[in-house]
Amino acid sequence: MGTLFGFLIFIFVVFLLGLRLINQYERGVVLRLGRYNSTRQPGLNWIIPFIDRMIKVDIRITTVDIPRQEAITKDNVPVGINAVVYFKVQRAEDAVLKIENYSYATSQYALAAMRDIVGGVELDVLLTEREKIAGDIKLVVDKETDPWGIDVTAIKMQDIELPAGMKRAMAAQAETEREKRAIIIKAEGEVKAAENLQRAAGILGTIPGGLSLRTLETIDKLQPDPSKTVIFALPVEIMEGMQSLIAERKKNKQ
Repeated sequence: MGTLFGFLIFIFVVFLLGLRLINQYERGVVLRLGRYNSTRQPGLNWIIPFIDRMIKVDIRITTVDIPRQEAITKDNVPVGINAVVYFKVQRAEDAVLKIENYSYATSQYALAAMRDIVGGVELDVLLTEREKIAGDIKLVVDKETDPWGIDVTAIKMQDIELPAGMKRAMAAQAETEREKRAIIIKAEGEVKAAENLQRAAGILGTIPGGLSLRTLETIDKLQPDPSKTVIFALPVEIMEGMQSLIAERKKNKQ
């Protein structure tokens, strides 16, 4: 009776030692005597104690930072770039059996691919098409890490640091472009103002004395400094307009 009771206790202890809890975001890779046996799903699982070994693998999306790296663009401009890699484990058994440290290996491969692709584009393309270049890096890394059971979901290039001299040159270029746009806008405004003045002059020219009245109105609005003298040189056309205006008034009085 005591032997049976001891045997039952032994079986119970072995059963407890073999229990393994796998979370929803994990998969359990079971090795039996060092060889791959199975991949267990979330929940309560049991393995043979001292014979089986379970390695839990997190299948959530993992974020790995790529520290700032020096790269030289196609037009020989040195730049400093850092990025972030987003990936997740699709096949837990491959991530355990085919690569020693899949997280480190993925980040290192992304780093090498980033240097290669950045070295094949010019600086202007790198600055204006950052998302496209990051997508190209993702395709390369995703293809090479697929045999490891890794799915690269995205790669984001965070900062692109330029040499100080290049920054000053780009700032000067941007300032020149702003001045150019300002001159163009001012010139377009002057053209429109000249067109409006031309139409206004045409309308005033059709009215007897209209141009003269407009000139007198302008003079009346001036408020010169009492210590200064303002001299107006009136064109002959204005004098003729004033004479026409006086003659028109006399005619109306008669």
